[in-house]
Amino acid sequence: MLETQDHSISRKLTWMNMFVSGAALLLACAAFIGYERLTFRETMVRNLSTQAQIVGSNSVSALVFNDPQSAENTLSALKAAPNVLSAVIYGPDGRPFASYSRDRDSQVPTLPAVPAGQAEAYWITDKQVVLVRSIVFGGKPTGTVYIRSDVQELNQRLKRYAGIAGIVLAVSLLAALVVSSIFRRSVAEPIVRLADIAKRVSREKNYSVRATPIRSQGELAILIDSFNEMLAQIDQNEKDLRKAHDELEQRVQERTAELAAANKELEAFSYSVSHDLRAPLRSIDGFSQALLEDYADKLDPAGRDCLKRVRSATQRMSQLIDDLLNLSRVTRAEMRREKVDLSALARSITEELRKGDPARRVELTISDGLMADADSRLLRVVMENLLGNAWKYTSTHDHAQIEFGQAKHNGRPAYFVRDDGAGFDPRYVGRLFGAFQRLHGATEFPGTGIGLATVQRIIHRHGGDVWAEGAVEHGATFYFTL
Repeated sequence: MLETQDHSISRKLTWMNMFVSGAALLLACAAFIGYERLTFRETMVRNLSTQAQIVGSNSVSALVFNDPQSAENTLSALKAAPNVLSAVIYGPDGRPFASYSRDRDSQVPTLPAVPAGQAEAYWITDKQVVLVRSIVFGGKPTGTVYIRSDVQELNQRLKRYAGIAGIVLAVSLLAALVVSSIFRRSVAEPIVRLADIAKRVSREKNYSVRATPIRSQGELAILIDSFNEMLAQIDQNEKDLRKAHDELEQRVQERTAELAAANKELEAFSYSVSHDLRAPLRSIDGFSQALLEDYADKLDPAGRDCLKRVRSATQRMSQLIDDLLNLSRVTRAEMRREKVDLSALARSITEELRKGDPARRVELTISDGLMADADSRLLRVVMENLLGNAWKYTSTHDHAQIEFGQAKHNGRPAYFVRDDGAGFDPRYVGRLFGAFQRLHGATEFPGTGIGLATVQRIIHRHGGDVWAEGAVEHGATFYFTL
């Protein structure tokens, strides 16, 4: 596997070692060649200065006795120095006195100016070195020696050094390549194997595999041991999670079975309430009505009033049974979400309320285009309860106002039903949504106290909230979100 894959870390380590080795050798060679060049140039200047001193000393008598031939003989000794290109002896007046040139056709150069206060000066370029030295005799300037030398020897020496440096660099890089391949086995290959294990774990989700430990005590061994320990922890966590998942599934199945049994019992209870309790109530109500119709002339006013109270109580009990059954059905009914036009739903409900009490003066305000994603059947129960309460609790006002609209609550749309009716005491707002909890007496406003509890359960099943705001005789506002 190691030979068939592109292990970039191995190549990176190899190239890094070769680069570092090559850079170090290049810097060392460059420093050595630079130092050699500087040293050799200084040596050349010293040699030319020595030659200028010898030529000047041997040319004093020729200058004093005006013997150019003797001065040229002295200059001809420079033939032994192959680097000297030309030499000139100038008289005190700066005119050429004697000259020597390796190339006989070359012209005698003009004497360069020597800085004041100096007996000697030199100039170095890439191709030649020029040195000028004064000839002094008896404390007086007698003449000047000019010597010009090439730098061919320096260039040849630098070329030899560059060739040697190239050979050393090539051999060193080859050695670095060999050494890198040896060290790669102990550094790169364990990392590559670790990467292969990580890929395998990621692909197969098999946390039982382990990377092969190494004998080293360095960071690489710590990395592999830590990786294996991490795999062991993940493997154990996955086993624990699988076990917990299985236990949870079993508990869910058991709970589902319990809920199914409870639902069956609740359905049986609902059936019993609907049939077993309604039958006696119907009998009580029916016989009470028969007494009032058939034996009214044999009863005094007090007896007839008692029978009317019995009938009213049985009808109220029947209504309580209906509301409890509705609350039970709302809790157990299956939800089917769809797009619901709340504005149209509110208009339909308020039209039914107007038909039931056409004499009332109620100003209805319903916002247009209010849509919701909800169960339309359950949401109709919510709207019937809220709008029905608003209609009921404004019945004592000659001119009532009821509004259905939408507001913002924590960045979410909140729908509301607002009225200007009897309202409620804010201190008891927590009792509004409890079953059988009423803030007004049955003689003031009829009801069983089940409606708002039903609303709350439907809204909670939709994942929303419901709350109310109000004040006594200043109306109430009921909000709900979905």
